[in-house]
Amino acid sequence: MRSMKLGSSRLEVPVIAVGCMRIKGLSGPEAERFVKGALEQGACFFDHADVYGDGLCEEMFAEAVGMTPAVREKMILQSKCGIRRKIAFDFSRENILKSVDGSLRRLKTDYLDVLLLHRPDALVEPEEVAEALGRLHASGKVRHFGVSNQAPGMIRLLRKYVSQPFVANQLQLSITNATMISFDLTMNTARPEAASRDGEVLNYCRLNDITVQPWSPFQYGYFEGVFLDNPKFPGLNAKITQLAGKYGVPGAAIVLAWLLRHPAGMQPVTGTMNPERLRDCLKAAEIVLTREEWYEIYLAAGNILP
Repeated sequence: MRSMKLGSSRLEVPVIAVGCMRIKGLSGPEAERFVKGALEQGACFFDHADVYGDGLCEEMFAEAVGMTPAVREKMILQSKCGIRRKIAFDFSRENILKSVDGSLRRLKTDYLDVLLLHRPDALVEPEEVAEALGRLHASGKVRHFGVSNQAPGMIRLLRKYVSQPFVANQLQLSITNATMISFDLTMNTARPEAASRDGEVLNYCRLNDITVQPWSPFQYGYFEGVFLDNPKFPGLNAKITQLAGKYGVPGAAIVLAWLLRHPAGMQPVTGTMNPERLRDCLKAAEIVLTREEWYEIYLAAGNILP
């Protein structure tokens, strides 16, 4: 598996991350087959969150992989905190510290490689966040930090107080949900795509060495469904099929290769729990689309150029 540096850190990670949000839908043997199969293919970066399955996903993962100190050193674990049932969002010092301790217990590990603050909290007090992250870093419980679904303004506010760098920002991005890309391409026009709705988050992350981790890379809309092999997107799928034939890879690999081709150095997060489908996705790391092919896919999805 091809690797990359995560943000400004020295942490070497696979260019494709394995999302574990849906692992609770697997049986024990199925989860073991999936996780161990991912490791065998070099997909050793696993993305979690304390809210996934109310913690069950982290527990199932640890059981599936047979977590021991020796096994732990073969993987990179990322989890997220900040979403709370009934209360919505909570970036208080107490909740961050409690959430991390819970994730460590469920994952059967002493540390997280990366902790992301999961979505913005309107009531965030950045001084408390700074204290919590400082404690976690000093104790060795968390080695690197980042955010999820956060705009530049919120990141700047947090960074005013937090001394540790943010190395990742997990954001929704796909061929059909590419507003953070289309903004730059249509700027200085009257088209609706020219309005920045995210504070130019892609440029901000590039300027500040923050790796963008696209989530739901196969989804259109907000969890409305996948566009791959979907009759609602005939032109896009025709182009994907053509390029899949050219490169000798499945269509899923072309979809992720489109994200990997962007010079921002993104790390897409898969969501499949199917070992064969994951294998298809990982083949994206083996190919590099041409500039022409990247734009052809962009236009085939219904995006426009001025």
